[in-house]
Amino acid sequence: MPSTRSPQPSLATKKQPAQQRATETYERILEVTAQTLADVGIERLSTNLVCERAGLTPPALYRYFPNKYALLSELGQRLMQAQNARVDRWITLEVFNGGVESLELAIEGLIIDTYEATVQTVGGVWIMRALRAVPALQQVRLASHATVTQEQTRLLAQALPEADAAELQLVSRIVVELIYATVEMIFDEPLDVKAVARTVAGMIASHLTRVRPQDSGQPPHTPAKPGGTRPKPGAA
Repeated sequence: MPSTRSPQPSLATKKQPAQQRATETYERILEVTAQTLADVGIERLSTNLVCERAGLTPPALYRYFPNKYALLSELGQRLMQAQNARVDRWITLEVFNGGVESLELAIEGLIIDTYEATVQTVGGVWIMRALRAVPALQQVRLASHATVTQEQTRLLAQALPEADAAELQLVSRIVVELIYATVEMIFDEPLDVKAVARTVAGMIASHLTRVRPQDSGQPPHTPAKPGGTRPKPGAA
């Protein structure tokens, strides 16, 4: 029986701007798309509406983006990059070396910082929702999460060299998804951001003692130099 699934829309940009004027047009399209998304939501977003608001003809937009999904894909990748940049600020070998309390504070700060990064992005919450709700954009989110998972698995392996590698991979992947889902939940419900971040951070950090090998009563190991400072939640 033939498949009834619709073909996957192209998410790739047709070309990258090579000159300043073209770059300005490219960025203008994305800026207007983000603002339009914030104003009307995912379903009502269209390339025609973006062109109308940007003062461009459809051919000018289609020179770079074949459809609205390509627009959302580019915005999604930029949002994920902004969110992921916060991970390196908070999750370090020094944090793992500080034990459960240190990790709890860092994860709390990361959740709050990721939330703020989304707030500061025009249309950020709608871009995040699009990455979850639109099947065509799923791979943008999954690819980003895979990159963060790989880096966090590497850090955990250095901090807990005797731990099972497969378990570290699984824990890292789940934590990445939990933090992302937590930020989504904060936008979806009128919850206290700090209270939610603190609760989730405590749940995640407490699992550190289960990941550590049972015969090891020592805190996670790190080759980093002593004297590192522990980040405070809410710090930039």
